[in-house]
Amino acid sequence: MNFVDDSVELREVQKLEGHTDRVWGLAWNPATGSAGIPAVLASCSGDKTVRIWQQNPSNGPFQCTAVLEETHTRTVRSCAWSPSGKLLATASFDATTAIWEHSGGDFECVSTLEGHENEVKSVSWNASGSLLATCGRDKSVWIWEVLPGNEFECVSVLQGHAQDVKMVQWHPTVDVLFSCSYDNTVKVWAEDGDSDDWHCVQTLGESNNGHSSTVWALSFNATGDKMVTSSDDLTIKIWGADIIRMQSGGIFAPLPAIMIEQFFQYIGQVFTSEYDREGVIASGAADDAVRLFVESEESKIDGPTYNLLTRKEKAHDMDINSVQWNSA
Repeated sequence: MNFVDDSVELREVQKLEGHTDRVWGLAWNPATGSAGIPAVLASCSGDKTVRIWQQNPSNGPFQCTAVLEETHTRTVRSCAWSPSGKLLATASFDATTAIWEHSGGDFECVSTLEGHENEVKSVSWNASGSLLATCGRDKSVWIWEVLPGNEFECVSVLQGHAQDVKMVQWHPTVDVLFSCSYDNTVKVWAEDGDSDDWHCVQTLGESNNGHSSTVWALSFNATGDKMVTSSDDLTIKIWGADIIRMQSGGIFAPLPAIMIEQFFQYIGQVFTSEYDREGVIASGAADDAVRLFVESEESKIDGPTYNLLTRKEKAHDMDINSVQWNSA
Protein backbone atom coordinates (compact mmCIF):
# COMPACT_ATOMS: atom_id res chain seq x y z
CA MET A 1 0.00 0.00 0.00
CA ASN A 2 1.58 3.28 -1.13
CA PHE A 3 1.03 6.44 0.88
CA VAL A 4 1.21 9.84 -0.75
CA ASP A 5 0.38 12.67 1.63
CA ASP A 6 -1.24 15.04 -0.83
CA SER A 7 -3.47 12.33 -2.27
CA VAL A 8 -5.04 11.27 1.04
CA GLU A 9 -8.12 13.10 2.23
CA LEU A 10 -10.61 12.48 5.00
CA ARG A 11 -14.08 13.29 3.73
CA GLU A 12 -17.36 13.16 5.64
CA VAL A 13 -19.79 10.80 3.92
CA GLN A 14 -22.55 10.80 6.55
CA LYS A 15 -23.40 12.29 9.93
CA LEU A 16 -25.27 9.94 12.28
CA GLU A 17 -27.63 11.91 14.48
CA GLY A 18 -29.95 10.69 17.22
CA HIS A 19 -28.14 10.79 20.55
CA THR A 20 -29.16 13.71 22.75
CA ASP A 21 -25.89 13.90 24.68
CA ARG A 22 -22.18 13.37 24.05
CA VAL A 23 -21.18 10.16 22.25
CA TRP A 24 -18.43 8.40 24.20
CA GLY A 25 -17.74 5.16 22.35
CA LEU A 26 -18.14 3.30 19.05
CA ALA A 27 -17.84 -0.35 18.07
CA TRP A 28 -18.12 -2.09 14.69
CA ASN A 29 -19.74 -5.51 14.75
CA PRO A 30 -16.93 -7.84 13.53
CA ALA A 31 -19.38 -10.30 11.96
CA THR A 32 -20.77 -7.67 9.57
CA GLY A 33 -19.59 -5.59 6.66
CA SER A 34 -18.49 -8.41 4.34
CA ALA A 35 -19.91 -11.41 2.46
CA GLY A 36 -23.03 -9.44 1.68
CA ILE A 37 -23.80 -8.70 5.35
CA PRO A 38 -24.47 -4.98 5.94
CA ALA A 39 -22.06 -3.23 8.30
CA VAL A 40 -23.37 -2.64 11.83
CA LEU A 41 -22.08 0.00 14.24
CA ALA A 42 -22.92 0.54 17.93
CA SER A 43 -22.60 3.92 19.65
CA CYS A 44 -22.99 4.77 23.34
CA SER A 45 -23.75 8.08 24.94
CA GLY A 46 -24.29 10.30 27.93
CA ASP A 47 -28.01 10.08 27.15
CA LYS A 48 -27.95 6.59 28.82
CA THR A 49 -28.65 4.79 25.55
CA VAL A 50 -26.87 2.67 22.96
CA ARG A 51 -27.82 3.03 19.31
CA ILE A 52 -27.39 0.37 16.65
CA TRP A 53 -26.72 1.66 13.15
CA GLN A 54 -26.94 -0.54 10.04
CA GLN A 55 -25.75 0.28 6.58
CA ASN A 56 -28.23 -0.07 3.76
CA PRO A 57 -27.26 -2.57 1.02
CA SER A 58 -24.77 -1.58 -1.67
CA ASN A 59 -22.82 0.79 0.55
CA GLY A 60 -25.81 3.02 1.17
CA PRO A 61 -26.32 5.32 4.16
CA PHE A 62 -26.52 4.10 7.75
CA GLN A 63 -29.82 4.08 9.60
CA CYS A 64 -30.58 3.62 13.29
CA THR A 65 -32.25 0.22 13.63
CA ALA A 66 -32.44 -0.06 17.43
CA VAL A 67 -32.14 2.05 20.58
CA LEU A 68 -31.06 0.14 23.69
CA GLU A 69 -32.49 2.02 26.64
CA GLU A 70 -34.16 1.74 30.05
CA THR A 71 -31.37 -0.51 31.35
CA HIS A 72 -28.55 1.86 32.25
CA THR A 73 -29.43 4.76 34.55
CA ARG A 74 -26.35 6.88 33.82
CA THR A 75 -23.91 7.57 30.97
CA VAL A 76 -22.93 4.58 28.84
CA ARG A 77 -19.18 5.04 28.53
CA SER A 78 -18.03 2.04 26.46
CA CYS A 79 -19.40 -0.67 24.18
CA ALA A 80 -17.81 -3.76 22.63
CA TRP A 81 -19.07 -6.63 20.45
CA SER A 82 -18.04 -10.20 21.18
CA PRO A 83 -15.81 -11.75 18.47
CA SER A 84 -18.81 -13.66 17.07
CA GLY A 85 -20.84 -10.45 16.89
CA LYS A 86 -23.70 -12.10 18.77
CA LEU A 87 -23.30 -10.23 22.06
CA LEU A 88 -22.78 -6.56 22.85
CA ALA A 89 -21.32 -5.47 26.20
CA THR A 90 -21.99 -1.94 27.47
CA ALA A 91 -20.23 -0.31 30.44
CA SER A 92 -21.94 2.47 32.36
CA PHE A 93 -21.36 5.08 35.02
CA ASP A 94 -24.19 3.34 36.93
CA ALA A 95 -21.54 0.80 38.04
CA THR A 96 -22.89 -2.01 35.84
CA THR A 97 -22.00 -3.73 32.59
CA ALA A 98 -24.92 -4.98 30.50
CA ILE A 99 -24.77 -7.87 28.02
CA TRP A 100 -27.14 -7.62 25.08
CA GLU A 101 -28.13 -10.37 22.66
CA HIS A 102 -29.64 -9.84 19.23
CA SER A 103 -32.55 -12.23 18.95
CA GLY A 104 -35.62 -12.22 16.76
CA GLY A 105 -34.85 -8.80 15.36
CA ASP A 106 -34.63 -7.19 18.81
CA PHE A 107 -31.88 -6.66 21.36
CA GLU A 108 -32.45 -8.11 24.82
CA CYS A 109 -30.39 -7.48 27.96
CA VAL A 110 -29.53 -11.05 28.97
CA SER A 111 -27.13 -10.34 31.84
CA THR A 112 -26.08 -7.50 34.13
CA LEU A 113 -22.61 -7.61 35.69
CA GLU A 114 -22.29 -5.93 39.07
CA GLY A 115 -19.36 -5.50 41.43
CA HIS A 116 -17.58 -2.25 40.63
CA GLU A 117 -18.04 0.33 43.37
CA ASN A 118 -18.86 3.12 40.92
CA GLU A 119 -18.42 4.20 37.30
CA VAL A 120 -17.41 1.48 34.81
CA LYS A 121 -15.24 3.12 32.17
CA SER A 122 -14.41 0.41 29.64
CA VAL A 123 -15.21 -3.14 28.53
CA SER A 124 -13.25 -5.54 26.28
CA TRP A 125 -13.59 -9.15 25.02
CA ASN A 126 -10.60 -11.43 24.48
CA ALA A 127 -9.99 -12.90 21.03
CA SER A 128 -11.94 -16.12 21.66
CA GLY A 129 -14.85 -14.46 23.45
CA SER A 130 -14.27 -16.60 26.54
CA LEU A 131 -13.22 -13.69 28.78
CA LEU A 132 -14.52 -10.18 29.36
CA ALA A 133 -12.64 -7.39 31.12
CA THR A 134 -14.05 -4.26 32.77
CA CYS A 135 -12.45 -1.34 34.60
CA GLY A 136 -13.60 1.65 36.52
CA ARG A 137 -13.24 4.67 38.69
CA ASP A 138 -12.72 2.38 41.69
CA LYS A 139 -9.14 1.80 40.39
CA SER A 140 -9.84 -1.88 39.73
CA VAL A 141 -9.87 -4.20 36.71
CA TRP A 142 -12.27 -7.16 36.69
CA ILE A 143 -11.95 -10.30 34.56
CA TRP A 144 -15.13 -12.27 33.87
CA GLU A 145 -15.37 -15.79 32.47
CA VAL A 146 -18.13 -16.34 29.93
CA LEU A 147 -20.19 -19.40 30.85
CA PRO A 148 -22.99 -21.22 28.99
CA GLY A 149 -26.42 -19.65 29.07
CA ASN A 150 -25.13 -16.06 29.04
CA GLU A 151 -23.77 -16.44 32.56
CA PHE A 152 -20.66 -14.53 33.66
CA GLU A 153 -18.41 -15.32 36.62
CA CYS A 154 -15.82 -12.94 38.01
CA VAL A 155 -12.54 -14.87 38.13
CA SER A 156 -10.22 -12.06 39.24
CA VAL A 157 -10.29 -8.51 40.60
CA LEU A 158 -7.00 -6.77 39.79
CA GLN A 159 -5.74 -4.02 42.05
CA GLY A 160 -2.64 -2.12 41.05
CA HIS A 161 -3.54 1.23 39.56
CA ALA A 162 -3.42 4.22 41.88
CA GLN A 163 -6.17 6.17 40.08
CA ASP A 164 -9.18 5.68 37.79
CA VAL A 165 -8.65 3.01 35.14
CA LYS A 166 -9.68 4.57 31.85
CA MET A 167 -9.53 1.61 29.46
CA VAL A 168 -8.93 -2.14 29.24
CA GLN A 169 -7.89 -3.92 26.05
CA TRP A 170 -7.02 -7.56 25.38
CA HIS A 171 -4.07 -8.37 23.17
CA PRO A 172 -5.43 -9.58 19.79
CA THR A 173 -3.63 -12.97 19.73
CA VAL A 174 -2.62 -13.79 23.32
CA ASP A 175 -4.72 -13.75 26.49
CA VAL A 176 -2.79 -10.88 28.03
CA LEU A 177 -4.71 -7.84 29.27
CA PHE A 178 -3.63 -4.20 29.15
CA SER A 179 -5.08 -1.33 31.18
CA CYS A 180 -4.37 2.40 31.17
CA SER A 181 -5.07 4.88 33.89
CA TYR A 182 -5.26 8.35 35.32
CA ASP A 183 -2.08 7.38 37.20
CA ASN A 184 -0.11 7.90 33.93
CA THR A 185 0.66 4.20 33.43
CA VAL A 186 -0.23 1.19 31.31
CA LYS A 187 -0.27 -2.10 33.19
CA VAL A 188 0.11 -5.54 31.66
CA TRP A 189 -1.77 -8.44 33.30
CA ALA A 190 -1.19 -12.15 32.70
CA GLU A 191 -2.55 -15.36 34.17
CA ASP A 192 -0.39 -17.44 36.47
CA GLY A 193 -0.60 -20.91 34.96
CA ASP A 194 0.05 -22.61 38.29
CA SER A 195 -2.66 -20.85 40.29
CA ASP A 196 -5.05 -19.59 37.58
CA ASP A 197 -4.74 -16.17 39.19
CA TRP A 198 -3.97 -12.95 37.34
CA HIS A 199 -1.17 -10.57 38.25
CA CYS A 200 0.61 -7.50 36.90
CA VAL A 201 3.70 -8.53 34.96
CA GLN A 202 4.79 -5.10 33.78
CA THR A 203 4.07 -1.40 34.24
CA LEU A 204 4.77 1.03 31.40
CA GLY A 205 5.33 4.45 32.95
CA GLU A 206 7.35 7.62 32.60
CA SER A 207 10.45 5.89 33.91
CA ASN A 208 10.57 3.63 30.82
CA ASN A 209 9.69 6.22 28.16
CA GLY A 210 6.01 6.18 29.02
CA HIS A 211 3.54 9.01 29.43
CA SER A 212 3.78 11.87 31.92
CA SER A 213 0.03 12.33 32.34
CA THR A 214 -3.26 10.40 32.10
CA VAL A 215 -3.24 7.58 29.54
CA TRP A 216 -6.69 7.69 27.95
CA ALA A 217 -6.62 4.84 25.47
CA LEU A 218 -4.59 2.09 23.82
CA SER A 219 -4.93 -0.03 20.69
CA PHE A 220 -3.06 -2.84 18.89
CA ASN A 221 -2.29 -3.46 15.27
CA ALA A 222 -3.70 -6.63 13.71
CA THR A 223 -0.72 -8.85 14.53
CA GLY A 224 -0.31 -7.48 18.04
CA ASP A 225 3.38 -6.62 17.72
CA LYS A 226 2.72 -2.88 18.02
CA MET A 227 0.62 -0.89 20.47
CA VAL A 228 -0.36 2.79 20.38
CA THR A 229 -1.22 4.77 23.52
CA SER A 230 -2.91 8.19 23.79
CA SER A 231 -2.38 10.65 26.61
CA ASP A 232 -3.21 13.87 28.37
CA ASP A 233 0.45 14.83 27.87
CA LEU A 234 -0.44 15.77 24.26
CA THR A 235 1.35 12.80 22.68
CA ILE A 236 0.70 9.37 21.29
CA LYS A 237 3.39 6.72 21.67
CA ILE A 238 4.16 3.54 19.78
CA TRP A 239 5.31 0.40 21.63
CA GLY A 240 6.66 -2.88 20.29
CA ALA A 241 5.83 -6.32 21.67
CA ASP A 242 7.78 -9.58 21.56
CA ILE A 243 4.94 -11.91 20.53
CA ILE A 244 7.06 -15.08 20.85
CA ARG A 245 7.87 -14.27 24.47
CA MET A 246 4.24 -13.47 25.18
CA GLN A 247 3.05 -16.74 23.65
CA SER A 248 5.54 -18.63 25.79
CA GLY A 249 4.41 -16.86 28.94
CA GLY A 250 7.17 -14.27 28.90
CA ILE A 251 6.75 -10.67 30.00
CA PHE A 252 5.68 -8.02 27.52
CA ALA A 253 8.86 -6.49 26.14
CA PRO A 254 8.42 -2.89 24.96
CA LEU A 255 10.68 -1.28 22.41
CA PRO A 256 11.67 2.35 23.05
CA ALA A 257 8.60 4.56 22.79
CA ILE A 258 8.51 6.83 19.76
CA MET A 259 6.66 10.10 20.23
CA ILE A 260 4.72 11.18 17.17
CA GLU A 261 4.71 14.58 18.85
CA GLN A 262 7.86 15.31 16.88
CA PHE A 263 5.70 15.92 13.80
CA PHE A 264 3.09 18.23 15.38
CA GLN A 265 1.93 19.71 18.64
CA TYR A 266 -1.54 18.84 19.89
CA ILE A 267 -3.52 21.74 21.29
CA GLY A 268 -5.40 19.51 23.72
CA GLN A 269 -5.39 16.04 25.22
CA VAL A 270 -5.25 13.03 22.89
CA PHE A 271 -8.29 10.98 23.87
CA THR A 272 -8.23 8.12 21.37
CA SER A 273 -6.11 6.35 18.77
CA GLU A 274 -6.69 3.23 16.71
CA TYR A 275 -4.67 1.00 14.36
CA ASP A 276 -6.19 -0.30 11.15
CA ARG A 277 -5.18 -3.53 9.36
CA GLU A 278 -2.74 -1.66 7.11
CA GLY A 279 -0.92 -0.17 10.09
CA VAL A 280 -2.38 3.33 9.72
CA ILE A 281 -3.05 5.06 13.05
CA ALA A 282 -6.07 7.34 13.47
CA SER A 283 -6.16 9.72 16.42
CA GLY A 284 -8.70 12.12 17.89
CA ALA A 285 -8.16 14.85 20.45
CA ALA A 286 -9.49 17.89 22.24
CA ASP A 287 -8.57 20.09 19.27
CA ASP A 288 -11.53 18.54 17.36
CA ALA A 289 -9.27 17.17 14.58
CA VAL A 290 -8.74 13.65 13.23
CA ARG A 291 -5.19 12.74 12.19
CA LEU A 292 -3.80 9.74 10.33
CA PHE A 293 -0.20 8.53 10.76
CA VAL A 294 1.78 5.90 8.92
CA GLU A 295 5.12 4.26 9.60
CA SER A 296 7.94 5.65 7.48
CA GLU A 297 9.52 3.34 4.92
CA GLU A 298 12.93 4.58 6.04
CA SER A 299 14.35 2.31 8.73
CA LYS A 300 16.00 3.84 11.79
CA ILE A 301 18.62 2.28 14.05
CA ASP A 302 16.71 3.27 17.18
CA GLY A 303 13.31 2.14 15.84
CA PRO A 304 10.71 3.15 13.27
CA THR A 305 9.44 6.68 12.76
CA TYR A 306 5.95 7.80 11.80
CA ASN A 307 4.76 10.46 9.40
CA LEU A 308 1.60 12.53 9.48
CA LEU A 309 -0.41 11.22 6.54
CA THR A 310 -3.30 13.68 6.68
CA ARG A 311 -5.48 15.56 9.13
CA LYS A 312 -9.05 16.78 9.13
CA GLU A 313 -9.43 19.98 11.11
CA LYS A 314 -12.75 20.55 12.90
CA ALA A 315 -13.90 17.03 12.10
CA HIS A 316 -16.38 17.51 14.95
CA ASP A 317 -17.65 20.52 16.87
CA MET A 318 -16.27 19.19 20.17
CA ASP A 319 -13.69 16.78 21.59
CA ILE A 320 -13.23 13.55 19.64
CA ASN A 321 -13.69 10.78 22.20
CA SER A 322 -13.43 7.72 19.95
CA VAL A 323 -12.15 6.67 16.53
CA GLN A 324 -12.76 3.16 15.20
CA TRP A 325 -11.68 1.57 11.93
CA ASN A 326 -14.03 -0.85 10.21
CA SER A 327 -11.94 -4.01 9.83
CA ALA A 328 -14.13 -5.56 7.12
